[in-house]
Amino acid sequence: MASDTHTDRTATAAAAADEAGLDWLLDGLVRRVPHTRSAVLLSCDGLVRSAHGLDAEGADHMAALASGLYSLGRSAGVAFDDGGDVRQVVVELSSALLFVTTAGSGTCLAVLADRTADAAVLGYEMAMLVKSVRPYLTTAPRHAAAYPPAPQAAAPEPAVTRR
Repeated sequence: MASDTHTDRTATAAAAADEAGLDWLLDGLVRRVPHTRSAVLLSCDGLVRSAHGLDAEGADHMAALASGLYSLGRSAGVAFDDGGDVRQVVVELSSALLFVTTAGSGTCLAVLADRTADAAVLGYEMAMLVKSVRPYLTTAPRHAAAYPPAPQAAAPEPAVTRR
């Protein structure tokens, strides 16, 4: 039993170290590219793995948006590119640019920058970050929760006919 506890603690410590490493990577990306505001590493279904430059609510919102954009990109790939993978989705807003790129199996990287940011440099830096650490960016798929079986509805009572 003691070895199980030790294994659990070791796994928890390793996971915490991995997440701290991801925070550092995002911080480096935002600092390297001028006019970059924030970055979020997320699972493709919208769960925040790591964030820089946003509070928890902002990171959750950006992850939800990025997940939706990535999903639309995947649908476009199926419909118009024979099932081609999404490389990058770019949204050009009046004062900002939002980039969403595949970052590993089941993982996306979303970056928000001012319009004055060099889109080519930002895209390149995102690609280099992903390429250098791709094996560490994988998000395992979530498994469906085991729900108890739905209660069976009572059989309807037979209709009474009046004579």
